[in-house]
Formats: sequence, structure tokens, C-alpha cells
Amino acid sequence: MCTPGLDALPPNDGIWVEVDTSAQRLTLWQGEQQHWHCSVSTGEAGTGQREGSGQTPLGWHVIRAAIGGDQPRGAVFRGRRPTGEVYDEALGAEHPERDWILTRILWLSGLEPGFNRGGEVDTQRRYIYFHGAPADRPMGVAASHGCIRMRDDDLLRLFDEARPGTPVWLHD
Repeated sequence: MCTPGLDALPPNDGIWVEVDTSAQRLTLWQGEQQHWHCSVSTGEAGTGQREGSGQTPLGWHVIRAAIGGDQPRGAVFRGRRPTGEVYDEALGAEHPERDWILTRILWLSGLEPGFNRGGEVDTQRRYIYFHGAPADRPMGVAASHGCIRMRDDDLLRLFDEARPGTPVWLHD
């Protein structure tokens, strides 16, 4: 893998996102300065690139799309579309089998052909997102199906500060 440096990425406003999967930690950077950080939950199956693996992909990515800016906190998404539901404990108890995608979606696209872009390793086609999760889901531990789960407050902050085109570096 030939991971590009930050200077080789598309131009942006200096904001970029780092996700350290071994620490289960997201850091938002402004250039070389840490702006803020939070705990997240990445793939329970670890890290990896392959479609169907349930793993969180590695390498440089970019936020492809920001979805749900007009939705309320706790809005439920299926297939990247709001269902009209707003998550609460009763809804969670009614559908315990669901992998809840809540509040907002920041959809990722890989930037490294053959590693996280194209073929069976394409992050975008794997539908890997930053997304909200119910408050009872643990953060700081790997427990997702490959996405990066976040608390609503942290996700809303990220959604406000990052936008399509923002670079994202996922590493372990």
C-alpha cells in the first residue's frame, strides 16, 4: 500500500479526520493542530478492506456525502433514507435485531485504488459511514459491523465541521 500524505490529498479547508481503530478514537484536526476528539466504535471483526467482512477499512478516504442535515436527532435511516421514525427505547425494544443508523450519515469513499477503492475493497460500495448509534451502545470498543459509530452529540459536531471532500485517515 502506498498511503498518500496529507499534502497529496484534494484541497480542503484544512480540516481532516483521523480514526485510530486500536484506540477507538476519532480526532478532528485543523492542519497540524488537534481540534477535538471523542470515543467511537469501529468494526467488531477488526480492520480490513474486503466487502462482506464486517471490518472497518483502513487508509485515506474522503467524505463522499453528508446525509440527514434536515432530520431530527435520533432520526432512523435505512438505505441512507430517513424512515420517519425517531429512535427511542421502545422502538429499540420492538426491533432488537436492527443495526441502528441514527441522526446523520457521513458516507466515506476510499482514495487508494486497489486498497480501499475499486473491486472487492471499495469502501463506498461497502456503505461505510460515520453514523449515530443508540445511547446504550458502547463507545471505546470495537462493536460495529464495519462503520464508525458515534454518540449523537459528537456526530452532530463532526457533521457541522466536516463536509463532503474532507479527508479521513483510518488506521490501527
